[in-house]
Amino acid sequence: MPSRRERPEFRPGGVRHVAGGILALSIATFLAITTELLPVGLLPLIGDELGISEGVTGLLVTVYAFMVAVLALPLTLLTARVPRKALLLATLVAYAASNALGALAPDFAYLAAGRALGGLAHALFFSVAIGYGARLVRPEHTGRALALITAGASAGFVLGVPLSTSLGAALGWRASFWLLAAGCTVTVLVVALLLPPVPGGGAPHGGLGRASRRTRLGVVVGVNTVVYLGQYTVYTYIAVLLLAAGLPLAGLGPALLALGALGLIGTWFAAVTLDRRPRAGTLLALVLIVVALVGLGFAFPALIGVLTATAVWSAAFGGIASMMQTAAIRTAGASPDVIGALVNASANVGIGAGAALGAAVLAWPGLEWLAFTGAALVLVGTTAAFVARESFPPLAPGAERTERAEP
Repeated sequence: MPSRRERPEFRPGGVRHVAGGILALSIATFLAITTELLPVGLLPLIGDELGISEGVTGLLVTVYAFMVAVLALPLTLLTARVPRKALLLATLVAYAASNALGALAPDFAYLAAGRALGGLAHALFFSVAIGYGARLVRPEHTGRALALITAGASAGFVLGVPLSTSLGAALGWRASFWLLAAGCTVTVLVVALLLPPVPGGGAPHGGLGRASRRTRLGVVVGVNTVVYLGQYTVYTYIAVLLLAAGLPLAGLGPALLALGALGLIGTWFAAVTLDRRPRAGTLLALVLIVVALVGLGFAFPALIGVLTATAVWSAAFGGIASMMQTAAIRTAGASPDVIGALVNASANVGIGAGAALGAAVLAWPGLEWLAFTGAALVLVGTTAAFVARESFPPLAPGAERTERAEP
């Protein structure tokens, strides 16, 4: 049973009303994403010191994503009665311990065990964080709140991974793990101070979920899976594409940093549209992704065309996470935490399967077909979102009242 401390008279308000809590969640998501992707830029350094190949070292990321996909929903259900704030703090402590174990690892098995602990934390963290963000604000502000929280994840891609990679190159890969362990420890204190406790429980918004609500939720989760599948069929091999198009190896890091920064445009776009015209904003982003990937396919291997198409693609995809999270929450097909788990798990299924599918396309029919394959899959998701008007409604809750109130 939840403790009395988790049963305050908390009343959801606007984004400004809970700005401290949203900031705390955004910082936490920044560290969570950086922890998940930390080995990506450190693969050669880890492999050289531990005496293993880069392919084996890459399993540190693959197994992590697999654990999230498999465990997100079961762990969320098992912890449904645990106070939300206490559970969120526990995941951050586990992140800190995971990174500390990685920093101390004498061999690959020890390092893999530390990553497994991080995978367990990650399986719960985003499920709880999505539900937490939805509970902090009134339904008409859900989109902006989740977009701001997701901005932390975007910052993890843009800043966290490149900075930790640079630190690892300068001071050794263990220094990056130690820094993240310290960052997660500080974030535990930040979250404890700034994040207000919210009621947990298994009831969805608006009461028990009906079959129609569950169907709408299933559609959103399905669209999310297919879109992430198409995205990561291509994005997993973005470095291969850019180098094959003639980008110098020295320019790869700056190019990836710039493309990641463009994703913040999509996050901003989601923040300004999801609480007014979520359907139009979501469909526009999805269509732009399809067009950009098709353009990338036709432009390859011309470097200027490839960079232009990739820039549009990166900007458009920046808002997808918060768009899908918000659409799923608004279906009220389950509790916010279960919805968070489903969105979290389906995204990781798409990431893992996309990497595998992309590898198959590289083997045959070849690199030049990679972008077209991704575009076809995202088009399937776009078509489903266009047809499923009830799952992706034109107006957000309260948007019509807001527009009437405006002069």
